[in-house]
Amino acid sequence: MVRNAGLWLFVTILWCVIAVPSLGIDYTVGDTNGWATNYDYSTWTSGKTFAVGDSLVFNFAGGHTVDEVSESDYSTCTVGNAITSTSTGPTSVPLKTAGKHYFICGVIGHCGSGMKLAVTVSGSAPAPTGTTTPTGTSSGGAAAGGGGSSGGTTTTTPVTTIPKTTTTTYSSSSTIWPSSLAAGLVMLLGVLKLVV
Repeated sequence: MVRNAGLWLFVTILWCVIAVPSLGIDYTVGDTNGWATNYDYSTWTSGKTFAVGDSLVFNFAGGHTVDEVSESDYSTCTVGNAITSTSTGPTSVPLKTAGKHYFICGVIGHCGSGMKLAVTVSGSAPAPTGTTTPTGTSSGGAAAGGGGSSGGTTTTTPVTTIPKTTTTTYSSSSTIWPSSLAAGLVMLLGVLKLVV
């Protein structure tokens, strides 16, 4: 019986360790405003760091679409060339790849009224704060094939990057609570197995 209890505890802890890092953040686009016209989504994205595994939750009742589009179609509010499109809200769009992602409402006139969103998705966790990046050093004379002067050294001073402070807000629809609930249930089952 004690051997079984140890196995249950091990499996429970292992499951929790594996499950937690795979969680992404659900960002509710526009927060309480949702996906609507006459809203500044570029202000909404400022200060947010999006990563692969996160999701964008677009809240809208009807009369709108969420179209992922090219940068060109985003800039010109061109509809009809969507990479993906949905007209049923609310909808969640998982961010599966790093890079720039562009979204517009495909209803004529809505993109021009502010229903457009651009997000930059990183492929990994944000870099540590206060990093120093050398800008490079060159020595010697002319470049290969050139006939410039020889000798001398040019050194540039390293640049210290001071990151801006960002705050991540978890939306009420975050995926963290279901996983925590599941982990709690697994632990409860393990404890019940010990008692029985």
